[in-house]
Amino acid sequence: MRASATHHIVFSAICILILKELNGVVTEPYMDEPFHVPQAQAYCRGEWSAWNPKITTPPGLYILSVILKKAFLFKCNLSMLRLTPMLTLLILPVALTRLLCYHQRTRSPSSILTPTFEAVVLSAFPIVWFFGFLYYTEVPSVLFVVSTVVAASQGRHWLAALLGLISCTFRQTNVVWVLYAYASSQLMYLRFRRADPDAPPPAKLHDAPALTAGPDDLLRSFISAPKIVLDILPSFVPYALVVALFGAFVVWNEGIVLGDKSNHIPSFHVPQLYYFLGFFTAFAWPVLISGLGGPLSLLREVRLRIRTLVTALISAAMVMSIKLFTIHHPFLLSDNRHYTFYVWRRLFLVHPAVPYLLVPIYVACAWAWFLRVGQDQTLLQTLILPVCVLPTLLPTPLLEPRYFLIPYILLRSQVVDVPTWGVILEGAWYAAINAVTMWIFLYKERPGVGRFMW
Repeated sequence: MRASATHHIVFSAICILILKELNGVVTEPYMDEPFHVPQAQAYCRGEWSAWNPKITTPPGLYILSVILKKAFLFKCNLSMLRLTPMLTLLILPVALTRLLCYHQRTRSPSSILTPTFEAVVLSAFPIVWFFGFLYYTEVPSVLFVVSTVVAASQGRHWLAALLGLISCTFRQTNVVWVLYAYASSQLMYLRFRRADPDAPPPAKLHDAPALTAGPDDLLRSFISAPKIVLDILPSFVPYALVVALFGAFVVWNEGIVLGDKSNHIPSFHVPQLYYFLGFFTAFAWPVLISGLGGPLSLLREVRLRIRTLVTALISAAMVMSIKLFTIHHPFLLSDNRHYTFYVWRRLFLVHPAVPYLLVPIYVACAWAWFLRVGQDQTLLQTLILPVCVLPTLLPTPLLEPRYFLIPYILLRSQVVDVPTWGVILEGAWYAAINAVTMWIFLYKERPGVGRFMW
């Protein structure tokens, strides 16, 4: 997709206008902002020992605001603090351009001021875009995770580890994406490394093309893995330091969650994976149908994959996991200021059979995305992201779209052959959702309820 400064300028101008309007309408801290804003203001006053025990994430957002305050002489009022996530939103297309080019194996634009149109569109993904205007951790977290993956893909592993460590100061669970950055870079390195003609041929990791691989290929990959450990171990050193620091934090904190642990008790929430599949498909369907052959060809391929014993066994396991591990979180049942409240009540709670009737849809979505993402990847390259999704989503008891944000961005960036019309359709879909959700948030406040948001 052609790079151009125009797309980025238009995107930036719209974001600036939206933030100005939001600051004029929402003049008091909203939802989680009453926790974040006073904490940032305490840091701005130099009160570094102050901490609100209700805050469950590290202080990266507040430190970033202090840095911007000192660099640009910003004030620490609500309007200026909201500028922190918006600035990271404006930088995000630059990082996403490098990530998309990495997966597409194309050269990045010569100037960082000319991100690709596809990167700008992906930056407008509704969950990212919406929280770019509120004083939340989401957008800075995404920016540093994407930058970590990009640095790792370039072989700059010490830089990647540093960026990954910074990302963990916004969200503790980003340590998983630090490991993903390392693993994905090494799989690409092993796939395309060139042998030295004057040396013995290097050991190879068995990694078959995703769409032609079978269960035996996965077994052969595990068997061949020990042969290449020494080749990839030196690159792991900086990431190991990040993992060690994270482990020390967990021991010191007596758990992953900071502050209020009572409402964030880890749970085994298997259906969360299925919700993510549905969520990803609902937002990224223009990308899904834009593959070679169009939607009809994809449907034929999915139908062939579904007619297998493996799919039947997986479906049975999914039904059992829904019965045993569905969680009705108190926040989800009581907080009617979020769209998930209505999705849960008007879809999942309509009838006890509904969660089970959705299983065939989940299975079809999983196969469709496997076929779409795996077109130009190996089996391990396609599976590494779902594996990393497990420790980030399984322990989370609350159905919350923000938890899907980073997996969405990383998975969407792996689709390398989206035609121009597909990107335009994706951008139009995002724009429509953004326009409606922001309009509702700003101008449709309900007395006694508040403003609707993700």
